[in-house]
Amino acid sequence: MIDPVVASRLQFALTTIVHIIFPVVSMGLAPFLIYVTWRDVRGGPAVYEQLRRFWTKIFAVSFVVGTVTGIVLEFEFGTNFAAFSTTAGELFGGPLAVEGMMAFMLEATFLGIFVFGRDRVSDRLYLVSSLAVGVGTWLSAVWILIANSWMQTPRGFELVTENGRQIVHLVDPVAAYLNPRFGFMYVHMQNAAVESVALLMAGIAAYHLHRHYVRGVTTDSIAFWEKTLKLALVALLITAPLQVVHGDLYARHVYETQPQKFAAMEAVWDTETYVPEYLVAVPTDLDQLTNPRAKELFGLGIPGGASWLASGGDPTAEIRGLNAFESEAPPVAIVFWSFRAMVGLGFWFILLAFWGGYRWLTGGLREDGLYHLSLMGSSVLGIVAVELGWVVTEVGRQPWVIQGVMKTSDGVSPGLTGSEALVTLLGFVSVYATLLGLYTYVVARIVRDGPPTGEELETPVTSHDEQPPAEPTTGVASDD
Repeated sequence: MIDPVVASRLQFALTTIVHIIFPVVSMGLAPFLIYVTWRDVRGGPAVYEQLRRFWTKIFAVSFVVGTVTGIVLEFEFGTNFAAFSTTAGELFGGPLAVEGMMAFMLEATFLGIFVFGRDRVSDRLYLVSSLAVGVGTWLSAVWILIANSWMQTPRGFELVTENGRQIVHLVDPVAAYLNPRFGFMYVHMQNAAVESVALLMAGIAAYHLHRHYVRGVTTDSIAFWEKTLKLALVALLITAPLQVVHGDLYARHVYETQPQKFAAMEAVWDTETYVPEYLVAVPTDLDQLTNPRAKELFGLGIPGGASWLASGGDPTAEIRGLNAFESEAPPVAIVFWSFRAMVGLGFWFILLAFWGGYRWLTGGLREDGLYHLSLMGSSVLGIVAVELGWVVTEVGRQPWVIQGVMKTSDGVSPGLTGSEALVTLLGFVSVYATLLGLYTYVVARIVRDGPPTGEELETPVTSHDEQPPAEPTTGVASDD
């Protein structure tokens, strides 16, 4: 029978992997919706009403599914990790409670006005509702990441013994909630969310532009899709470079506060100086498959790169190896490859951003079929990068659930059996897979139906909104 610790970790990991998709879409869409709502309310062209109404549908669906999948995660602390909840509940429960009372209520209350109230409230209140929804969405991330970042760099507490158990007692809320990791996590996560949604929007828009301008298929609302792509490109040009720059600072912070995790990210076993940054590292011996830097390996790296990354510029800096720590190492291969895949995607997103910016400036954005295909293929890669980052963060700190304070194996519910954990694991896998499938189906239907047009719009269509002439390169045009 499966170990209840393993089953509980798998269950929490799988449910989180699915859940994280929906808040990322909501948080990433929030700034776009505030902007297009502001332009729409101020009497902008009809395309802004189309943008608001179309992307609000996807935001609302993401909010609903994200709420359902997120509530279950909090119950898992009680069912599978009761020992952790008993130990850290005083500190950990506070941010989660505030998140529900403050951020979720703000978001949920004004979302009703934002989705259904355009004809029922004043322009000013409607614009305020879009701001409240966006602020609520981003506030949710504040409290969730306060809780998670405290687990990475715990501060502001003392351990007291109650009924024979060690309990985390909060003594300094400011130190605990504004712990060293929080700022790095929050900026990196929010920027990643906007970047991910920009890629999603660009990929969908590129699909329609490709059909219209490259394949010669007449498509309704082509002006809408062009505007969508340009808005996404602006966001991508800002967020893609910022994510890499901030990621470099974040990695240095991890080296200073969680050296064991950093050593796993670089697969450094023995303490070394002048450590190379391996871009690719594959052991030639299958027995060493879980050790990406086994001695007999094929590797391609930058000499001194990892030392430079850790120290902020010194290629000879020392990196403490995994063998120097008393606790067992995290699953090194998972952390090593997840980190490289995430960083590689980050640089690919920069290339996409500047490639699109160049084609926009030179007037070739509509007809660049290769660029359209690249955007389509990358539409969900932003979310994939977020998932990989989460794997580095959570798997990399193992075996600790609270870094240096409590191990994950000690946080599992004492009476939980392997069979019980396996049953709930299989149940959650089925339910979450179904929810993800339904979500994908509904979003695909929204994308297929496209934005409202003609008489469906409240804003009169002007010459500024008229469809640009199709310029098919294939010479084949047809209605679709």
